[in-house]
Amino acid sequence: EKNVSLEEYAATGEEIDAKVSVALLENIFFKNTPLHDGAVIVTKGKIQAASCILPVSAAGDIPKKYGLRHHAAMGIAQQTDAVAVVVSEESGQIALAHNAKLRERLSTTELERLLQDIMIEKKPKPRYTPHRKQSKKES
Repeated sequence: EKNVSLEEYAATGEEIDAKVSVALLENIFFKNTPLHDGAVIVTKGKIQAASCILPVSAAGDIPKKYGLRHHAAMGIAQQTDAVAVVVSEESGQIALAHNAKLRERLSTTELERLLQDIMIEKKPKPRYTPHRKQSKKES
C-alpha cells in the first residue's frame, strides 16, 4: 500500500498485524497452509492481512500465459497506486505490477532496485542560487 488505502481488500483476508519478515512471508506462502491462497497486504512495514482477494484485470491486459495471480496483481495496480509482487507458483519467476504495468522475469536484485525506486520517495533537490556578494557601497 502506498497512498491509496487497501483496507477494503485487507478486510477480505485474515488480519495479521505483524512486522514483515522473511520467515513470516515464507510461512504464509508455504504450499497448502491456510493463508497460502490470496494476497498479502503490507502497510507501513507491517503485514496487515493475508489471504486477501484482489480485483482482477480484464483478460486482454496481460498475456494469456499468466494465471490468476498475475491478473490480480494487474487488477490492484490498475485500480490503486499499490505495488504488487508476484512469484509464479509454476516457474518461480518474479513479476512486479505497478501503475497498470507488469514487469516480468525479474531477478531478486532487479526487484529490490525497483521496489526501492518506487517506495522511497525522492525529495526534490534544492535549486542552487548563488549568493550575491555585497559591494563595498552596499555595506
